[in-house]
Amino acid sequence: MAIFCPKMQGQKDGYWDKNRAITQELVVSAGQRVVFKADDFPIGTTELVYRITLLDDNQQLASSLVSLLKSIPDPTGISQGSAGAVFLMSKISGEDKCKYAIFSTNELAAAYQKTGKTTQACFDQQSAVSKEAKRLSLAKSSCLRTIENGLYFGFQSSNWIMKQKIVLEIVPWIDYKLNSGWTLENRKTIINQCKTSALARKMANSDDFCICVEEKIQKKFKFQEFQKLLQIEQTKYYKDFGVICFEETGGSKALIDGYRASAAKFEKRADYSNAIAQYNLILADGKAVVSDYSALGYNLVLTKQFDKAIKYLKQGEDLDKTDLTIKLNLAHAYLLNNDFRSAKNIYKEFQGQNVSDTLSWVEKMNQDFELFKTTGLKSDDFDKIIKLLK
Repeated sequence: MAIFCPKMQGQKDGYWDKNRAITQELVVSAGQRVVFKADDFPIGTTELVYRITLLDDNQQLASSLVSLLKSIPDPTGISQGSAGAVFLMSKISGEDKCKYAIFSTNELAAAYQKTGKTTQACFDQQSAVSKEAKRLSLAKSSCLRTIENGLYFGFQSSNWIMKQKIVLEIVPWIDYKLNSGWTLENRKTIINQCKTSALARKMANSDDFCICVEEKIQKKFKFQEFQKLLQIEQTKYYKDFGVICFEETGGSKALIDGYRASAAKFEKRADYSNAIAQYNLILADGKAVVSDYSALGYNLVLTKQFDKAIKYLKQGEDLDKTDLTIKLNLAHAYLLNNDFRSAKNIYKEFQGQNVSDTLSWVEKMNQDFELFKTTGLKSDDFDKIIKLLK
């Protein structure tokens, strides 16, 4: 006795949709043909199992196709030898037989009903049967590639005297991933739209960022659901998920590092105004650290914007009270803004310390004074401070 063993792992990929199962009883006049349209298949239908049973009057099916499929969670199990096929067969059938064919369009089905022509059928059963159970898969059947338009089952009676009763049962297998509507083309649509966003345009390479956005939209919505949103609603989700993905994919860090690198290039060329613009972008993104405030303040001093320099240097000082570079820059700003007393107190307080591992406070102060002179920032107070710290 053959034993059928279904593969349980298939349940992870999809399910038999009993709610969309079709059971249709057809009556075919003697020697005639009839067509039945099966439609309303869910998005993501990749497999179909159908069963055809011919019954004599007053006979009924012993068990439904849906109940039998509960024991076959994976559609591939149906084709594993004769046991699977026999398992799906009706336990009862009449003596009558019929031929049948399956079509993908209404035009082909109508031509079949009128002429019996089956040359363009997806499947053609020319040998008359009293019962039949088969599986159609997307990979092997052209019918399922246009299943959103429905399938047409055509039957031809082999009884030239009496009418026939045919029971057609169809159960679709739904792939979880495809059921969401996120096909390759639909995912590309979201990614391409993401690449036009303001955040994506800031990045040298936005691929990882936009894939992240697409995955978050895909997780929250089926594609059809997302498409039905208002444009303003879609834009909001692009923006909200974009902010999250900008951090997750390192886009934010790369962008800020890019601003800093650009600022450094401008400073090297003594283009302090453009350097200030780069640091302002960092502040606008809320990513500024102590060194950014210190550099911004220093560039503001070099462009004689002393009040602004003091403002940002104090903000930076609040982030780290131990950073001596920002304290030195603040002393410079006070000195050049004619607040000698405030400047002197800072210069004297830290004169015995280093601003870095290798550079002393006094050495850095003298270097800065020399740079100030070359940029036109001259003051008699420079010499006073130097003498004060000797």
